[in-house]
Amino acid sequence: MQQIPVSLWTLVAGIVVTVISIWIGQNHTLMPVQASLQAPLVDGFFNVMFTIAIALFLVVEGTILIFLVKFRRRPGDDTDGLPIEGNVPLEIFWTAIPTVIVLLLGIYSVDVFNRMGGFEPAGHPHSAAHVAHQPGTAIAATLSDRSETTIAPTIGIGASPETLNKPADLVVDVKGIQYAWIFNYPDSGITSGELHIPVGADVQLNLSAQDVIHSFWVPNFRLKQDALPGIPTELRFVATKPGTYPVVCAELCGGYHGSMRTQVIVHTPESYDSWRTENQIAQQQNLNQVVAINPADLSTSEFLAPHTHEMGISAATLDSLVIGH
Repeated sequence: MQQIPVSLWTLVAGIVVTVISIWIGQNHTLMPVQASLQAPLVDGFFNVMFTIAIALFLVVEGTILIFLVKFRRRPGDDTDGLPIEGNVPLEIFWTAIPTVIVLLLGIYSVDVFNRMGGFEPAGHPHSAAHVAHQPGTAIAATLSDRSETTIAPTIGIGASPETLNKPADLVVDVKGIQYAWIFNYPDSGITSGELHIPVGADVQLNLSAQDVIHSFWVPNFRLKQDALPGIPTELRFVATKPGTYPVVCAELCGGYHGSMRTQVIVHTPESYDSWRTENQIAQQQNLNQVVAINPADLSTSEFLAPHTHEMGISAATLDSLVIGH
């Protein structure tokens, strides 16, 4: 019986490894549902890396298993192993292949980063008014006149090559604090603990941190950007699928870091308009109620009532203390 050449076995093994690694690399379920225009770019890069990793794993572990069987120590064999000192061509091969792979992945990653807008963050002064105009009250008039000149972020994910030099459809100021995210909409004056955006809109998040470094991460968008104290950063994206997606702080920021979570709600355009209108009306009513209350007209117990919990006493105890005083 004629022995099958090693080269033919190598060819067959290479084909099998290639087919298995490509199938696993393209059909895994490791990533959450894609919900942004940038997600397919990241997933494409991840799939390539995962395919290469599967191929290398099969080659290395397969070789180890074959060698364990073929070159195992036979019963009664007490001789020394062959005195193999090295193989220069093999060492060059297994050094050159990983080098080429790393270089190609590096070039690919730079292309993905550029297509996502990593090389085009903003960088020019702009004026941002953070409070909507509420006519009829002196306090509201004062707040509406407050606007500050800020420097647009120069770090982060900015405009993609397709949206270069085009203003974003929606700008949201995002502040990270221990341990929450605060979302402010400069164009409407809305402040929220959740991010609400319309599907298909080009959204720009201006990120900042009040205390320590936080990291704004939306797994479904495949996007993550640090929020740095004193250094503005930017995250620009387009959501493609309505739904509710988790927002996670991915930077250890303190003892309650694990609970620093919120959600981004991607609306249809009609649903977003309804949410915006409802919240503008609600916040206007709240502001009017605050302005209408004159602290000078409140009794001591009424003035301190909202703070009884922080003071560690009950409302009844507060009334008795005030009356006794």
